[in-house]
Amino acid sequence: VHATLSPLCTSGYVYTNPDKSETLRVHTIIFKELFINIMLRLSFCFFLLRQLHNQTNLFLLSLAVSDLLVGLLLMPPRILLLGGCWFLGTFMCGLFYYASFVLTSASVGNMVLISFDRYVAICDPLSYPTTVTERKVQISVCLCWACSLLYNGTILNNFLKQPDRYNSCDGECIVVINFITGAFDVVATFIGPTAVIIFLYMRVFLVAVSQAQAMRSHVAFVTSKGSVHVAIKKSERKAATTIGVVVVVFLMCFCPYFYPSLAGQDTSTSVEFSVFGVWLLYCNSCLNPLIYAFFYPWFRKTVKLIVTLQILQPDSCDANIL
Repeated sequence: VHATLSPLCTSGYVYTNPDKSETLRVHTIIFKELFINIMLRLSFCFFLLRQLHNQTNLFLLSLAVSDLLVGLLLMPPRILLLGGCWFLGTFMCGLFYYASFVLTSASVGNMVLISFDRYVAICDPLSYPTTVTERKVQISVCLCWACSLLYNGTILNNFLKQPDRYNSCDGECIVVINFITGAFDVVATFIGPTAVIIFLYMRVFLVAVSQAQAMRSHVAFVTSKGSVHVAIKKSERKAATTIGVVVVVFLMCFCPYFYPSLAGQDTSTSVEFSVFGVWLLYCNSCLNPLIYAFFYPWFRKTVKLIVTLQILQPDSCDANIL
């Protein structure tokens, strides 16, 4: 026990309204939105667990799990920080930031894997069954999470040993990374993966355009067998379009978070911008389920199964949602 306690940290935070009723109202709204989004993520995971024979769905399941964990593990503590103080102790402070870094890296890694999957499916469909096998996908997903755990454990090694070393007052929870480590992390977590994702999707876009032109020029000569082939290609392009939207949203949400590091700015002088970047990063996990709900009817049916508690029925696994 400390002999003397320094003042609680309440200054510098975005939301420090002393009106308890207003605070309760804001937190109620936030938790309602959080609950709705968690239900959407559970719906996505439920459907994908039933469809694991598709390699792409295993990649999407991994991404959905990271999105779900963001909602369950990161958003509630971050909401508490809006009030001005961290009351969960130094151990939970270290665990919170470690989980935040791990889930961010895992999400980026999953986006790279999904982009590669769509690249092979569209650009080299004949070799897809042998190149992207279920076994290889499982190994890739496991490596993605394992590397994220080990990498961020190394990056945050000193912080995790003493999470409160940079705290200036009681109730504070901050992490400080030196410039060299931070610069390397930006390259490894954002610049490098983003460059790979953009390159792969540019290739997918060019191939999709050339395929569309070829089909339009030969539409009069398409046979019944060719019609099936065209339908398959159309399905692949729809999947690529959907995941392409996910990638664009991913870039829009991640860029503001990494911008200060890229520009060499100190976010400690602008708490509002720092909090904005973090919550925009979290919003990426919230938007992914909404994107799938917009593009796919099966997702909306799965949401209905969970909201109406039909998922608890013994025959829910046999429900026709396709």
